[in-house]
Amino acid sequence: MKVKRVMATGTFDIIHPGHLAYLKKAKELGDELIVVIARDSNVKHKPKPFIPEHQRLEVIKAIKWVDKVVLGDKKDIFKPVMEFRPDIIALGYDQHFNEEELEKKLRERGIQAKVVRITHREECELCSTAKIVRKILDEAKVKYGTSVEK
Repeated sequence: MKVKRVMATGTFDIIHPGHLAYLKKAKELGDELIVVIARDSNVKHKPKPFIPEHQRLEVIKAIKWVDKVVLGDKKDIFKPVMEFRPDIIALGYDQHFNEEELEKKLRERGIQAKVVRITHREECELCSTAKIVRKILDEAKVKYGTSVEK
């Protein structure tokens, strides 16, 4: 029996319930979950991560339903996909990829992976890195009288 391999990707800067829900839903799509951590140098669509890439990798590695974690390639985001050849690539509800465009680029490289958008969104007060950072800055302002800008 062939193992159904799923790949999930992300920055995973400050881990929160939204990240956990995404990875759990991704794992439900197959037998093996491989997570690719975005390299610090490749994060261009949002602020640079606070947590260094190797530390983010170690935290994701500790999640019980994650089978393997790797750092992305600094030059070619498709390199880990070529190496692991997943059956499914799971995108988070807010990831900036277009599913059809991504599948087309994969086909051009000989990869037949199906791209699936995880539409589940965890709802909680601090289910995003931006909300966590905002709360820390607000509380620091109150507690320490800092003049930190939002």
